[in-house]
Amino acid sequence: MAKVRYGTCGLLAAALLGWAAIAEAKPARCFSSDDGTYACDFKGLDRQGSFEIKARGKPTYTLWVDTPGVASGFVNFGDRNISLPGQYVRETQDSACWSNSETGARVCAW
Repeated sequence: MAKVRYGTCGLLAAALLGWAAIAEAKPARCFSSDDGTYACDFKGLDRQGSFEIKARGKPTYTLWVDTPGVASGFVNFGDRNISLPGQYVRETQDSACWSNSETGARVCAW
């Protein structure tokens, strides 16, 4: 009788469940320099801390973490993603916020 390996299946299932937890949107309070503070949905995109925030009537912001504490940003107004200039750096005083030293823009999600 052949041995059944549950370890590999168990690891795969755990990885899939972990990904599902990352991809699930959660209610949050958000801030952007252009839109102020508003209720939004926050969705983690990967284990590095990349995320997306969206709300009805507001643009969708996406920050992709390139290296720890540094991200590239995109904004979507409904029909396409537009690359945001410069890099966003995670703030030390409020780790829920990312700021861009080139443009002065901030994006936060609590």
